[in-house]
Amino acid sequence: MSLTNPVYAALTGPHTTFAETRGNARRYPSAVASFLGLPDDPSAQDWSDAATLLGRGTAAALIRPEFPLPESFKLDRQFDLVQFVAPASLAAADPETVVLGPDDVPEMLALVALTDPGPFRSRTIELGPYLGIRRDGELIAMAGTRFDLPGYTEISAVCSHPDFRGQGLASRLIRAVAAEIVAAGKQPFLHTGGTNATAIRLYHSLGFTLTNEMKVSIVEAV
Repeated sequence: MSLTNPVYAALTGPHTTFAETRGNARRYPSAVASFLGLPDDPSAQDWSDAATLLGRGTAAALIRPEFPLPESFKLDRQFDLVQFVAPASLAAADPETVVLGPDDVPEMLALVALTDPGPFRSRTIELGPYLGIRRDGELIAMAGTRFDLPGYTEISAVCSHPDFRGQGLASRLIRAVAAEIVAAGKQPFLHTGGTNATAIRLYHSLGFTLTNEMKVSIVEAV
């Protein structure tokens, strides 16, 4: 399971304390993240529990290889996702990074809205740590951790203000967050959209290895 079913691995492992559950179905609180987790081979009962857990008309994201949906769910949209695992040489602390906390969330949300690195909500920071880089007091770049699995932790929300791109800030933050993950005894990994050629080139240049090609499926209980 683990890397091919990261949401379920997190919510049945290190992120158990975040999990809202019904039977085998798991989800993060909506203010934390929009993800739903199910076993590798979900049964009809698992899907029924997931529909009850979400509630009719509520959407959530599944991250895993593609599989058919039961009649209790409809597919709103779907896109390709690629997963990479970091090399051992990636981790490098950075003296310019600062630890971001709850008071920084409004700035973090504004930066995410400007750059669209992926889902980030008012309580997503609780999955951290998150690190940022400031210039003249302004938050211009950030990255942090999201899914925490047995043996692995995901680097997420990597973004830089458009006015400061091309300065290597994303690479520095990826390395700095990786250092935090390695210090905790885990291996860093991350995801990006299957058509995000810029990010994919960056991860290859940093030595990441492609591990899985999956789907993000936005599903809705009906």
